[in-house]
Amino acid sequence: KYVRNLTYLTLSVFLILKLSVFCGTGSDVPGPVVCLTVVTALVSLWSLRLRRRDAGTERRVCVLVLGDIGRSPRMQYHALSLSKHGYNVTFVGFLDTKPHQDVLQEERIRIVSIAEVKGVGVGPKLVTYVTKVIIQCLQLLYVLLRMELQSHLLLQNPPGLPGIAVAWLVCVLRGSRFIIDWHNYGFTIMALSHGQRHPVVRVAKWYEHVFGPLATHNLCVTNAMKDDLQENWGIKATTLYDRPPSIFRETPLKLQHELFMRLANTYPQFQCEEVEVEKTIFSVRDLTDNSVTLRAERPALLLSSTSWTEDEDFSILLKALQEYEGFIKGGASLPSLVCAITGKGPQKEHYRKLIDSLHLEHVKICTPWLEAEDYPVLLGSADLGVCLHKSSSGLDLPMKVVDMFGCCLPVCAIHFNCLHELVKHEENGLIFRDSQELAQQLKSLLSEFPSSEGRLGLFRRNLRTSRGQRWDDNWDQNVLPLITAP
Repeated sequence: KYVRNLTYLTLSVFLILKLSVFCGTGSDVPGPVVCLTVVTALVSLWSLRLRRRDAGTERRVCVLVLGDIGRSPRMQYHALSLSKHGYNVTFVGFLDTKPHQDVLQEERIRIVSIAEVKGVGVGPKLVTYVTKVIIQCLQLLYVLLRMELQSHLLLQNPPGLPGIAVAWLVCVLRGSRFIIDWHNYGFTIMALSHGQRHPVVRVAKWYEHVFGPLATHNLCVTNAMKDDLQENWGIKATTLYDRPPSIFRETPLKLQHELFMRLANTYPQFQCEEVEVEKTIFSVRDLTDNSVTLRAERPALLLSSTSWTEDEDFSILLKALQEYEGFIKGGASLPSLVCAITGKGPQKEHYRKLIDSLHLEHVKICTPWLEAEDYPVLLGSADLGVCLHKSSSGLDLPMKVVDMFGCCLPVCAIHFNCLHELVKHEENGLIFRDSQELAQQLKSLLSEFPSSEGRLGLFRRNLRTSRGQRWDDNWDQNVLPLITAP
């Protein structure tokens, strides 16, 4: 590195001296050559400055997500794992929702908030999109080139436009190593709303194919994606399965009750008709000894989480809940349901209007937004999870199911190609293909509720005995060697 920097400096000095000779002798050298000489000299000197290392450079890593940090759990886990191994992390992204408290309290993690760019609000959509990309490029260049030199830059994809190209350019200029964490393909997500043949989708696909292979290292979320990256993109990637961190676990009764009480202050679905100070529709606290018990006549708590985007069709769940209501009205011995659907996203209001129009008697639906600390507590308190994530590429896995399994929460998940890498049908949950099949699964799993002797209890026991690696061990095994490699 010293020799390389010395070469840059020598070249720059040589070019400047040569330019001085030309100017001093009144040479007839063409103007463009003079300009090129000046630019080359300045770029060389600037590159030398950008690459200037110090004692702490090798212990600094930039984690970049061109999205909301608070809703990017995997990247938060990356930042925490890096900090645990003594790296100073600069975490760059939007700060729309609060990240997990562990991230905020970690001294080695510094969050650099960037503003979400909207683009020009007038004219054709293409103009808006192009201006948005240009402004984001300039914004990222400004932020990344101003920070201290980082040994690595770890980028989440998607979204990768324009992040991949900008991050690669910055790494070239600064001599940093570039890592892409492939969660999915951006162009397949764009195709959900625009169609496969849309020009923007085609450009996005070309873009990922051109710039994706330029990374020093690549991570991905499934073996199916690893194979696809190798065969169709020429990219060698390391599979880093999503694993739940230790905060995802079964929730003790007292913590369940405290969360239910907080939710009951906002959501009537958690409120008990009997007006008592320490009672919710699920739990009750005995004020004589402060003990907490679950009510025998409680409804089942069904939980789903979502980003309310096109890759999740929640009409499937709503139709299944209507059929479940019909089972009860038809005389089936089934518990009432409280269905909590957590998350934020563009289609939330659309589905809230559909929910409000249902007027169900035995099924209550709410759409709470939870703080990062409360989300695992609610997962660990639920009776059954439902996942409607249908991968746009067929190559990624729903992280929400990973979190549910960390809480030993059985899941009903909609089928897609590589789902079997996570959900084992009839072992830790069930896989469905349409609303009718989901409705029958709900009926079957909840027929013996709240007894733990039925299929639902069996799945939970299987999850307790088959817990795999947690995030920390998985990260240490697969990512740390890439970071520490020379």
